[in-house]
Amino acid sequence: MPTLLSEPPLNPVHEIFHVERIIEAEPETPRTRQHKIIAVMPAFNAERTLAATLADFPPGSVDEVLLVDDGSTDRTVQVAREMGLTVIVHPSNKGYGGNQKTCYRYALERGADVVVMIHPDYQYDARVIPHAVGMIELGICDVVLGSRIRSRQEALKCGMPWWKYVSNRFLTALENIALGQNLGDFHSGFRVYRRSVLETIPFERNSDDFVFDTQFLAQTVHFGFRLGDIPVPVRYFDEASSINFKRSTMYGIRTLNTMMRFWLHRCWLWRTRLFKPLTDVERAERKNVV
Repeated sequence: MPTLLSEPPLNPVHEIFHVERIIEAEPETPRTRQHKIIAVMPAFNAERTLAATLADFPPGSVDEVLLVDDGSTDRTVQVAREMGLTVIVHPSNKGYGGNQKTCYRYALERGADVVVMIHPDYQYDARVIPHAVGMIELGICDVVLGSRIRSRQEALKCGMPWWKYVSNRFLTALENIALGQNLGDFHSGFRVYRRSVLETIPFERNSDDFVFDTQFLAQTVHFGFRLGDIPVPVRYFDEASSINFKRSTMYGIRTLNTMMRFWLHRCWLWRTRLFKPLTDVERAERKNVV
């Protein structure tokens, strides 16, 4: 019988292995799901944590793993290819949002029914993937976020900087009010999307920077999709990616700007392309990019 863990493990270093280990279900637990699930990983200098992140994927939980490298200067691409991942390389850095755009276009092109986006920095516990995907498959949610903040004590104990915790609580509370939601963490790097969400959202119009995520969630609310979350143990350590205080401040300002644009559009005071439906031309261009 498996050990009943009292807390999630922290093992940021793991030997390299082939991706078939997590794509193929274990013999004693044959795959029963009928949907195609693709995990996408927007990566930048993730050589040291990629294997550890993938090692937490429950066997058979996804059908394919895509890594989009955004101009890394380490061996991220070599390690990903050695492990058998599907790899797309940006010759130059396109930004966090620009990276996700490539991820989602590829997943749609490959026929994914559900898309799991997870950072390859071992900050988020990938063991919860089947549970988050299950909320999509059961028709409970269209978007599921991993909430890093189950309690203040736990978040700070796991290494979240106090200023990041305070800013997260402030922005998440404001976004919940502005968007009429009740999420625990609007700024998570673990997200699961139903295919129809990615087909509907005009994400190519979003920023190529970190505020892409905020704009995307505001768009999902505008287009009537259902959002939910699930607790995800988080780990902060030296190799885990995290933007600095200056960039976090700019991110916060742009998040507030997105909330303002959402309400100006909703009240017909300023109609912005961010919340207008995809055009036929944009749909055709999306299919031709990948």
